[in-house]
Amino acid sequence: MRNKLLMLVALLLGGFIFYTSATGPFESLVHRSLFLALVIGLGVLTYPLGAGKTWRPLGIVIDCLLALGAITACLFITFNANSILTTLPWATTQDMALTAILVVSILEVARRAIGWVFPLLVTLGIAYALLGDRLSGPLSHRGFDASFVTETLFLGDLGVWGMLLGVAATTIAAFVLFGSLLLHTGGGQTFIDLSMRIGGRSQGGAAKIATVASSLFAMVSGSAVANVATTGNFTIPMMKRLKYPPAFAGGVEAVASTGGQIAPPILGAAAFIMAEILGVSYVTIALAAVLPAFLFYVAVFFTLHLVAVRNAFPLVPESELPAWPDVLQFKRLIPILAALGGLFGGVLNGYSIQFAAFLGITFLLISYLFFAFLDRTPPRQIVRALLTGLEDAGKGMVIIGVLLAGAQILVAMLNLTGIGVTLSTLVVSVAGEQVLLVALIVAVICLIMGMGIPTTAAYVLVAAVLAPALTRIGIEPLVAHLFVFYFATISVITPPVCIAVFVAAGIAKAGWLQVAGHAIRLGATTYIIPFLILAYPALIGLGDAWDITLAAARAMAFVLAFAGILGGARIFGNRLVDSALLATAGLLALVPNIVLGLVGIAGVTGLYLWAWQSSRRIALQGAEL
Repeated sequence: MRNKLLMLVALLLGGFIFYTSATGPFESLVHRSLFLALVIGLGVLTYPLGAGKTWRPLGIVIDCLLALGAITACLFITFNANSILTTLPWATTQDMALTAILVVSILEVARRAIGWVFPLLVTLGIAYALLGDRLSGPLSHRGFDASFVTETLFLGDLGVWGMLLGVAATTIAAFVLFGSLLLHTGGGQTFIDLSMRIGGRSQGGAAKIATVASSLFAMVSGSAVANVATTGNFTIPMMKRLKYPPAFAGGVEAVASTGGQIAPPILGAAAFIMAEILGVSYVTIALAAVLPAFLFYVAVFFTLHLVAVRNAFPLVPESELPAWPDVLQFKRLIPILAALGGLFGGVLNGYSIQFAAFLGITFLLISYLFFAFLDRTPPRQIVRALLTGLEDAGKGMVIIGVLLAGAQILVAMLNLTGIGVTLSTLVVSVAGEQVLLVALIVAVICLIMGMGIPTTAAYVLVAAVLAPALTRIGIEPLVAHLFVFYFATISVITPPVCIAVFVAAGIAKAGWLQVAGHAIRLGATTYIIPFLILAYPALIGLGDAWDITLAAARAMAFVLAFAGILGGARIFGNRLVDSALLATAGLLALVPNIVLGLVGIAGVTGLYLWAWQSSRRIALQGAEL
């Protein structure tokens, strides 16, 4: 019974997203309240209380009450949207009761989906709004009663129904549906097969497959944990079978999947939220992230290659690799190209992001059904693939929907109390407006605040509290937001609470601390790239062609030098000397003086050319013997 209801609600949510992507959203409060009602209903069905326990009957009662109460609260907004926006109503006892039920439902579904950390943060935010007047010092505020908090959270469009839930219900929802259908109509297996062909026959090929597969999946999922759970179940066993250490295999997958969070077009769904906060187009955010993401993947690939060479990791056997003709079949590639073509074509033609996603879904379905009928695929198999895609999209929206609804509650409380301004002022006063010191403090706080929280919610939190500290000292808003976003993202591989590492360690059957060590080593550049963006904003396109080219060359030289040190690059055969030379050349590449910068770039290039020539000479001598 529950499974049938789950499928029905998932279909309703998928249909709602598909229809509103095509026709445009309803009036804001109506659209967001209907969306949240479906999300909470689906969340209760997806994460039942007490499943498999003897007290499950009590769980059923609680689930029914939660769902009924939350849906009632949402429908109250749906049917009273016009009067709420035009009359600015005072909160009644009924309004306060509905608000309490809705907030509890959101936080309970979030707890079941992702754990206690995020719901506790939101609860602390509400408690601070209600009780903060009892504190002393700079964290104290004038205090707000339950009526005012209710009016803020429930009876307007600044609380639960604010911008974050609006982005979730429109743009992000359309992308989640697009990605899920793409993966379940054959795109997922095609991504895996392409990854195997691209990286499989080089040294460390299994680890490179994980990196390529995760980056391809990231194009449509934008979730580190989802990437680990999806591609990791394939790549980690492959690496272990080829005698890679289990902890290393888990670390590779965790860091490769984390890269998906910083890679366009989705950036873990944060791109859409960042665009709304900054008031710029989504395309601007996606383009700004291209070069930093490229630097990240270059560093990971290069480090992996050096580690694989040093440890003599075996190649993936040819017998395990799919044949190129099988991978490049029209029936496999055309639906993917049609989907991406519809999506990017819509964006380039100036349509809204959700309508562009609708075009991508439409072209995907047309091409998929065309080839399925040509292959005489059984109708039941076609329907099963589409229903599974819709169901997975619905489950994905549960996490995103309740996270952003909860994040909107927290942001509303932060804005109401002014704690964001207070904290940013404190950071600047402690650091004395020294850019590097402010950035270091912000980075550490971002890592701490992001621990245990999915990337999108973590970004929202640090953007509200910490990005202002950077903009106050003159940092460009786009640079500031990308800086805090990067550090919120890499909290998923940073101990002690590193969600992506925990998932990878479970699949690899290795200790999570060892997996985290390998992940940090392989992904160390992710901790540095934000500071490079801060020093050279041209890396995200803020400058002319010469500025961008020079910044890219500087960053590439430094990243390659840094990756060489971490991977143990062999240049002259002495590890200490090699590392010292690479470090010197890499640091020189970053010196603002253009002459020294060019010397550094030339130095890194020359060192690696020497290493390449040396390896060729050794190989030729070995062949002659």
